[in-house]
Amino acid sequence: MGKKIKITVNGQPVEVEKGTSILDAANQIGVIIPTLCYHKDLCVAGNCRVCVVEVVGQKRLAPACATPCEDGMDILTNTHKVRNSRKHIIELLLSEHNADCTSCYKNGNCELQLLASEYKIMSQDFIHLVPFRNYTIDDFSPSIIKDDSKCIRCQRCVRTCAELQSVNALTMAHKGEYAMITTFFEKSMNDVICTNCGQCVNHCPTGALVEKNYIEEVWSAISDKDKYVVIQTAPAVRVGLGEELGFDPGSRSTGKMVAALKRLGFDSVMDTDFTADLTIMEEGTELLTRLKKALAENDKTVKFPMTTSCSPGWIKFIEHLYPEFLDHLSSCKSPQQMFGALVKTYYAKARKLDPAKIVSVSVMPCTAKKFEAARPEMHDSGYRDVDYVLTTRELAIMIKQAGIDFKKLEDMHFDRLMGESTGAGVIFGATGGVMEAALRTAYELVTGREVPFENLDITPVRGMEGVREAKIKIENPLKEWSFLDGVELKCAVAHGLTNVKYMMDKVRAGKADYHFIEFMACPGGCLGGGGQPIPTNPEIRQRRAEAIYAEDAGMPFRKSHENPEIIKIYKDFLGHPLSEMSHHLLHTKYTARGM
Repeated sequence: MGKKIKITVNGQPVEVEKGTSILDAANQIGVIIPTLCYHKDLCVAGNCRVCVVEVVGQKRLAPACATPCEDGMDILTNTHKVRNSRKHIIELLLSEHNADCTSCYKNGNCELQLLASEYKIMSQDFIHLVPFRNYTIDDFSPSIIKDDSKCIRCQRCVRTCAELQSVNALTMAHKGEYAMITTFFEKSMNDVICTNCGQCVNHCPTGALVEKNYIEEVWSAISDKDKYVVIQTAPAVRVGLGEELGFDPGSRSTGKMVAALKRLGFDSVMDTDFTADLTIMEEGTELLTRLKKALAENDKTVKFPMTTSCSPGWIKFIEHLYPEFLDHLSSCKSPQQMFGALVKTYYAKARKLDPAKIVSVSVMPCTAKKFEAARPEMHDSGYRDVDYVLTTRELAIMIKQAGIDFKKLEDMHFDRLMGESTGAGVIFGATGGVMEAALRTAYELVTGREVPFENLDITPVRGMEGVREAKIKIENPLKEWSFLDGVELKCAVAHGLTNVKYMMDKVRAGKADYHFIEFMACPGGCLGGGGQPIPTNPEIRQRRAEAIYAEDAGMPFRKSHENPEIIKIYKDFLGHPLSEMSHHLLHTKYTARGM
């Protein structure tokens, strides 16, 4: 604990640690100070000045987000001077903002719009001072649309891309009236090192950055009587969707989500968690195979650490920045893409459907999934494996458009055949979940015993720390795995691309003594994905994680290899993990990309 100091905010005494910002101090006593450039995930910039307050004895107004408290400070947040200043700042921002709010995708969830409403901006006194500008709209990316006409240059996106993700695809260029958020050489976001993670979308306070939506395309498919439309839902969606539809953050809405999807008219509603379980079978077997080659066969060509491959943002990141380590990646496709490939093969055959008439839709917490679905590698079914990807936010829009009262829906279950899942599949949605699911299965397959953690909860890989490590010693394995006796399996987890970069720099330097690493592009993993409800912050991500683990704890099966439908698909179609059919449909390769 740091040194305590005493201040007053609007006459109310407050005791805070020295160095606490005025913004945080005010929040402690329920005094709300408006912000735009500030975000809990990011460093303080103090760019927008919307948060100005009056400090008694000082001539100039102070930005609350960037001003530390000093002992004895007397702070006023609601004086005539403060209100007028904030109002003028908002008016100035609006003066060069495309304020066609009714047709903006962010309408109703725009922070600038909300402030303009709260401060009753009825006129734009400064608009005549602003010269006409030819703004550009960049919609070449399959994931993200960038609209300069709605940018207020708060630089949240720039800081997000640099600090949170270490990608630096976005930057501030030029000065004065020509200042703008752009990319390297002002190229399209599709032509720079953008991972499509969508964190810039989640942190943008206006409609300057939004996901490319495919709502109308999905509606058209549902309306087409000649099409059979199937939908899969990722694990993190069930703990995020409710936030868009009247529930508190961290509320589980699995059953209501399924009911809503059936009401929307999808022909079959299935669970991506099924192929999360399948991923564990394939990826776990791949890890054990690598260990066998390295330890039992002394194969020096085997690459360690092996890394997960289910985060498309991470895949794009390694393709651009660490291409020499692509052979460290698991060859497994993501659960989304495995599902898409099986829908148009295994499922089509079982249901006697023409795969050419199947429209495969997924609901994902991730904008990078839109890019992933469009990759040329993802056509192993003979068709495009996943036709359309919706974010959690897009699904909420469809539910609202359909006039469905989400809160009143009775819970329903996923359709069978590729709808059964385990708790291991559910926790894929949280950082560390893939690792935990893999260890639950791999340890039991090798030893014949459950992993030695109470209630199967492998707590060392859980939590929101940026990097976490775990070690599990293998003792008394089954005969065929005797070469692993006494081996300490070393694992690591990293989420958010800044932490991923830290770990990959260790790998590059030869200082990463691990067998297996889970990488997730977004903070918190999928539950903090770029397609999740806005706002997102550390507290909200933590509540979503708690909801995911609660769902896992209540599942009848909690280990991927116990899923009856996983057992069935290997028996009826795939044969065994890493079979020829599995390799064809469920595995892939990636290629190095230019800088």
